[in-house]
Amino acid sequence: MSDNSTKPYLIRSIYEWCNDSGFTPFVSVKAYPELDVPMQYIKNGEIVFNISANAVHALIINNESISFDARFNGIARKLNIPIDAVKGIFAKEVNQGIAFPSEDEEIKNEIAIEKSSDSVQDSLVAQPKTSGKPKLRIIK
Repeated sequence: MSDNSTKPYLIRSIYEWCNDSGFTPFVSVKAYPELDVPMQYIKNGEIVFNISANAVHALIINNESISFDARFNGIARKLNIPIDAVKGIFAKEVNQGIAFPSEDEEIKNEIAIEKSSDSVQDSLVAQPKTSGKPKLRIIK
């Protein structure tokens, strides 16, 4: 069984929540040189897109990417954003949504989870047996 990421599912669910609630969905994307996006809109290494039905056409959010057609200063562009580049998705009006950890944060979290899992396993294995009468009693 493959280990599917929850990220694209969470993106789709927040997008649907925005639409159902009458909010405008925005995605924050980590900008890097290989990413084909309008460079003049990048600020602090990120670019934010309005992905509402009024702003984009042919929106597809699948497990690998978010793709859509949009206009920037009157120039039509087809964008394909890898899911890994998405930093978060949120509703503009209420500034609620979900932010995803960076790759560095994910690695730190995985290490912390592994360490805590190891310590839990160690504590389960190293339990000494007690002698004497059982501590449980029957209450009628």
